[in-house]
Amino acid sequence: MLGLAAAVIVVATLVYTQYLVQRIAREEQEKIALWAQAIQNRAQLVNKTDSIFKIFEAEDRKNISLWAEANKFIAEYEGDGDIYFPTKILSSNTTIPVIIANEKNEILFYNNFPKDKDQDTLWLKEQLFLFKQKNPPIDVSYRVLGKTIRQYLYYDDSYIYRELKNTIQNLVESFISETVINSASVPVIITNENQDSVISYGNIEEIGFSEGFDHSTLIAAMKGYNSLEVELVKGKKNFIFYRDSYVLNLLKYFPFIFLAIIGAFLLIAYLLFSTARRSEQNQVWVGMSKETAHQLGTPLTSLIGWVEVLKSRNIDPEAINEIEKDIQRLQTVTERFSKIGSTPELKEEDLNEVLISFIDYMKKRTNSKIVYEYHYSLPPDETIPLNRPLFEWVMENLIRNAIDAIHPPGKITIEVTDTGKYVAIDVSDTGKGIAKNQFKTIFRPGYTTKKRGWGLGLSLTKRIIENYHKGKIFVKQSEPSVGTTFRILLRY
Repeated sequence: MLGLAAAVIVVATLVYTQYLVQRIAREEQEKIALWAQAIQNRAQLVNKTDSIFKIFEAEDRKNISLWAEANKFIAEYEGDGDIYFPTKILSSNTTIPVIIANEKNEILFYNNFPKDKDQDTLWLKEQLFLFKQKNPPIDVSYRVLGKTIRQYLYYDDSYIYRELKNTIQNLVESFISETVINSASVPVIITNENQDSVISYGNIEEIGFSEGFDHSTLIAAMKGYNSLEVELVKGKKNFIFYRDSYVLNLLKYFPFIFLAIIGAFLLIAYLLFSTARRSEQNQVWVGMSKETAHQLGTPLTSLIGWVEVLKSRNIDPEAINEIEKDIQRLQTVTERFSKIGSTPELKEEDLNEVLISFIDYMKKRTNSKIVYEYHYSLPPDETIPLNRPLFEWVMENLIRNAIDAIHPPGKITIEVTDTGKYVAIDVSDTGKGIAKNQFKTIFRPGYTTKKRGWGLGLSLTKRIIENYHKGKIFVKQSEPSVGTTFRILLRY
């Protein structure tokens, strides 16, 4: 019931968390879409300025051409006609820097330059070179006395046009900057038309990049997610690549992190509960064991007295001897129960001698149709650390379970081998066997297939071998109607 309640709580929490994640993701996607539309609109606004550039360029060319014609007219003037308008045109140019040079690139005339520079010959020659690179020259050659004087007019953009270009350039740079800033926590880059160079970027630290990054590597890391195509300058494409924000990525993994936390919490709770339950079981076993030892003490004392009475009445000595062995066994059992709850002392014991003595005792108290076989392959006098009373208890539990499983006739085999790190003791019988799904269940407290019994024998056996002797015990093999083999592994 508790497990079902925990499962319902976990599922409900995960479903609600997933709902929140999807909702936040959807809202962020909507914001990104709105931001992308704003970028597109801003780019279109920037592109419209290109037509203004064209108008200014055409006007500058038209004005300077008119100015050149006026200059040529005056140069060829021979005294006929009105020169007011040509002169007016020449004087009206106050914004377009001009230079007139001959075929030898000697500067003959210049105008509209800063006053602090117009006397610098070297600077003026540099301007002439730049003007040649920028705009095609206008031929202002004229004839005087039948001779042609070759001259060329060179010019730059007007001051108004340059101011406008600077303003537009600042607008473009502002657009690029705002594109990155307005992306909030979204990793974003703006590339050139060939997608081989990053013009601007933002929040790339979230995907593992820093200043000095390789452009091609960063572009490759951003491609394949979200992209936009814009024209910051008409005729030149730019590409914007962006990815989900760091917060959104965290939210995507949050359900799994939450589930791991819940799982860890449940595991810790289970371990604490199991520890508390085992501790409680141990206390019950210790109390029950000590009380059992106390209860056995009185009849044992009485039995010892009755044996002495039997000896004085000439009873068969062999019968008395067997009774004394049983009394010793009861004393051993009492000692076992009295040691439950305390750390037993391990001593070096001759395992072969312990097992032979134990088998001899059990043979006389077992149905004669059950045969015992014993195989020992360790070196003679080999010793291992044992608590003999507790180890004999383990063997007695295994043998009695084997006897209960056998329908006579049958056979019980005890085989001791060396596995290198451990001494292996195999206890086999020809009984009814154990189903595979019960191999581990049979060691749990309270589990039993007998009509009478508490199901503590194998549980105590496992505790004695694993907790006290630091060994292992398990079902090595079993087959229904064929038999079972238990294996005990003890350290040297």
